[in-house]
Amino acid sequence: MPNVHKANLLATLRARFGDIRKLGGSESLYAVGNEAARIYIRYSRVHPKGRTFFGLREADLRQLEGHNAFLCFLLDDGSLPLFIPYTDFEEVFRSAQTAKDGQYKVQLFTQGDALELYVARRGRFNVEVYVGLEPLAHGLDTKRLRQAADLSHSQVQTLLAGIGHIKGFDVCVPESDAGKLDWSRTARFSLRGDIPAGFDRIQGILSEIDVVWIASGRNAIEGRFEVEHSTPIYSGLLRFNDVLLTEPKVSRFSIVSNDTRRAVFSRQVFRPTFTRSGLAERVSFLEYANVLDWHERLAKGGGA
Repeated sequence: MPNVHKANLLATLRARFGDIRKLGGSESLYAVGNEAARIYIRYSRVHPKGRTFFGLREADLRQLEGHNAFLCFLLDDGSLPLFIPYTDFEEVFRSAQTAKDGQYKVQLFTQGDALELYVARRGRFNVEVYVGLEPLAHGLDTKRLRQAADLSHSQVQTLLAGIGHIKGFDVCVPESDAGKLDWSRTARFSLRGDIPAGFDRIQGILSEIDVVWIASGRNAIEGRFEVEHSTPIYSGLLRFNDVLLTEPKVSRFSIVSNDTRRAVFSRQVFRPTFTRSGLAERVSFLEYANVLDWHERLAKGGGA
């Protein structure tokens, strides 16, 4: 039976980008125009409790290598598709193992107000900025240059703080960093000066985390972000691990770094100490380009 969701997506893509043709040897690989991009479309029903399941064939991923390629994740609930540049995750899949059927198993999770992609045995990755057709449209625009590589630690920290403020959270940064924030990157706002009550055992650790989002009125911590610009990713994971071991109910952790360090994160997050504590299943990787696009979208009123 034809997949109506996939058919509707292809019709939308043709209406916006022109010729879309299927590539040989696969039912899920498509080329846009004269190889302006390749798209690998994967579909999942949304199961009870919001669970989704995708399989990515190793043979299909090989056809994306060396091309301007996108992984497209499509659901049956009417939500917008995701278009993830394959180069952002190529090293992650290269270091992963397929299941017995020759497919990489991945899932999409909604964690609070965050959308994350889970790659089995490789970790969770924030993918909010890949929602909708715009990531594909931007990828087809060769004039669009990514500015993320030139961001400093303080600028990324400022953008994350700005995102939290736009989303309605109180924001804490270490006292020693407050004076270094680059307010040319986001509209100035007042920072919160303390960690909320109830976290006495880890207050010292939390006060050193680069950006903490706190739900106004509830004193609940909704986001923790460590920006690893030049420092080892492992150090950020250790700090998060200390928080998790002391307060097992906390959930959202994000390591933020340049996309060149994604593979390092993927290797280190599955060290025994992090798998035993459960951190490996709760921490996600967020790259600078994602932070930049996320802030830009929110600042323009594009939603969470």
